[in-house]
Amino acid sequence: QVQLVESGGGLVQAGGSLRLSCTASGRTFSTYVMAWFRQVPGKEREFVAGIRLSSGSTYYGDSVKGRFTISRDNAENTVYLQMNSLNPEDTADYYCAGRRSPFISRSLDYDYWGQGTQVTVSS
Repeated sequence: QVQLVESGGGLVQAGGSLRLSCTASGRTFSTYVMAWFRQVPGKEREFVAGIRLSSGSTYYGDSVKGRFTISRDNAENTVYLQMNSLNPEDTADYYCAGRRSPFISRSLDYDYWGQGTQVTVSS
């Protein structure tokens, strides 16, 4: 089993930045893919960004390209999501998720999930 714990959410003004962290414990493998999703009440969970832990290859949703950056520290079993130029449309609960490779952007294909962290962007 893999346990994921997110941190770093909060309230920020439009144009500001936040960095989310996701730390994994338990049985983790370098062949995993880690991803960030977000969800607003009443809407489907949206893919934000993903990273292959072995190669560092990254993937982004169209709505965050150029503003968000996903990275990993394999030694610390931690994945980060640096979010810049935030706008109110980024307000959501953000979830960290993991699965074995290959990379897939569909949330249903992820086996492990964190509890989520809330991000609120004020206008």
